[in-house]
Amino acid sequence: MSDCCRSVDDMKAFLQSSKNLDPQERMTFYDSWAPTYEQDSEAINYSAPNMVVDFLNSNLPGSREDVKVLDVACGSGLVGKLMSELGFRNFVGVDGSKGMLELAAQSGLYQDLRLALLGTEPLPAQTGAFDLVVIVGALRDGFVPVSVIRELWQAAKPGGYVCMSRVDLKSESGEKYKLCMKRELQQMEEEGLWTRVSTGQMNKYMMNVYHNYKEDENEPYLDGTMYLYRKSIN
Repeated sequence: MSDCCRSVDDMKAFLQSSKNLDPQERMTFYDSWAPTYEQDSEAINYSAPNMVVDFLNSNLPGSREDVKVLDVACGSGLVGKLMSELGFRNFVGVDGSKGMLELAAQSGLYQDLRLALLGTEPLPAQTGAFDLVVIVGALRDGFVPVSVIRELWQAAKPGGYVCMSRVDLKSESGEKYKLCMKRELQQMEEEGLWTRVSTGQMNKYMMNVYHNYKEDENEPYLDGTMYLYRKSIN
């Protein structure tokens, strides 16, 4: 079977092979996945970009066309494409996979695309340069560490916004990541760095291809949480 026609079972085997990779190995994996990434994402009902963009559009005030957006872990540009349909025009993308950035470049939406391994290398963004910083799908155990959230905040302008989604895995490591992120978000509020604008749930946003389910188990779908924060002006 060719890569462009992967079944759900094929996707399970393919993605489970990446479970124990280190960060650099995972980016090499994404490089190899890039040619069929968007088709495969449709096959496993990956709808996090749609859910987050709808959430953002419902909660972000003001016009869209002048907003300078930093799309972190931009991948092939799925989030940028959806945002452009709502009038957003100014995008800078960051990702750790060169193959994914090449796909994002083909969209023609990004004024600049920057290669960086998040959590290992500094976020390549000028302090206080962006009206909106977005990260979808990457805040999860084994991918982007919680420590990167402060870098997202730093990249936003005073009064700017940071929109994030977290994958809520039902595992010991997933629960640990969730609690760590909750503590960091609360700590940043207490420090006066930002205020929370809204929180939303992503229900069944993707088939859970990372786990082999038995017939009597619940539907194999992943859930997640969305956040929108506004950076303090002072």
